[in-house]
Amino acid sequence: MNPLLASGDPLFAHGVTGVVLLIVLIKVLVGFGAIMGAVTIMIWFERKAISDMQSRIGPQRWGPFGLFQTLADGLKLIGKEDLVPSEADRFVFKLAPYLVVVPALITFALVPLGGTIHVAGHAVMLQVANPPMGILLMLAMSGISVYGVMLAGWSSGSKYPLLSSVRASAQMISYEAALGMTIVTIILATGSLSTHNIVTSQGGGVWHWNLIRLGVVPFVVFLISITAELNRPPFDVVEAESELVGGFHTEYSSIRFGLFYLAEFMNTITMSAIIVTLFLGGPAGWIPPVAHFKWIFPIIWFVLKTSGFAFAYVWFRGALPRFRYDQLMDLGWKRLIPLSLGWMLIVAGFLIAPGWGFLMASAVFLSWTLLTRAFTLGQSREVGSEAVLPVVGERPIPGRIIRKLTDGES
Repeated sequence: MNPLLASGDPLFAHGVTGVVLLIVLIKVLVGFGAIMGAVTIMIWFERKAISDMQSRIGPQRWGPFGLFQTLADGLKLIGKEDLVPSEADRFVFKLAPYLVVVPALITFALVPLGGTIHVAGHAVMLQVANPPMGILLMLAMSGISVYGVMLAGWSSGSKYPLLSSVRASAQMISYEAALGMTIVTIILATGSLSTHNIVTSQGGGVWHWNLIRLGVVPFVVFLISITAELNRPPFDVVEAESELVGGFHTEYSSIRFGLFYLAEFMNTITMSAIIVTLFLGGPAGWIPPVAHFKWIFPIIWFVLKTSGFAFAYVWFRGALPRFRYDQLMDLGWKRLIPLSLGWMLIVAGFLIAPGWGFLMASAVFLSWTLLTRAFTLGQSREVGSEAVLPVVGERPIPGRIIRKLTDGES
């Protein structure tokens, strides 16, 4: 028996038998059913919540409170004609949706949904898979989803999907850097790449959660970065209909379009679960001394935490305006990447010794000051008398005068 496999999951401690394989199959089916059920509820909830925010009715026809509307829409998409553009690369065009959906499924399999239970004499973790380098696998799946978006736009044989896919790839890769450095900070603090071990290291209570002990900043950077990587509002410039028709999936129809739609909400739930796993202790929480039911309370805590972030994403969509693309890229390259790198160095310094921590904090503060001055100077030269290129599309009336005039209106 491979000791590395046994160390990752106690189910394999005594070898691989027929019972073990059956348990693994059941875990896979239950995990798949859980994410698909969650996606169905998430789509209904987002449509219903935003309609309430906008004083509309929302889904109401199919099922009580419109609960079956998502199922009805899915059946309708399956029954529609599957169109493939004449100039498209047929194989890549059909492959691209799966390169977006499959990474979301694999990433969800890495999330600990609860504690450990015993089935047929085997210790079974409520987690589909716990590879020793689970976080690296999550980052790899995130990178593969970029290929799905890029190939979908390229293989369509149309200009606008291609432009949108290039824009989407640049956006996802840009925020991947800040995301990766935030995860490195968590790995430094926990000393493990396993998602189960990361959750276990936060099991000492709220004050042991990575949200608190890493100083909140990595959590904020991760939340912003993952929102941008998911193309969720206010970073959904990939699907800015007024600019690029409908995004990289403009030429898709039928179930293939449904797969992109499914992947967006599946990724929303999956990344909400990842945030809970990395920063909020996963399924950790208060467990009352109730015999035979202790195993269910970690699942309840996990569902409540994940639902809170799922609602936050809906709130973002209903409340925040969309970023301009230049604002989005400036935030990623000029703010989040330096911030995540600097905070990682500070955390690494304090893990060595307090003296090193304060030394790194001073160096990061000095570097941040110089970097901010450089960005400010560069921005002034873009529109000032020293500008290398003339300003394109400059307003005849400066923005500050327009704001002064409009602010004075009743």
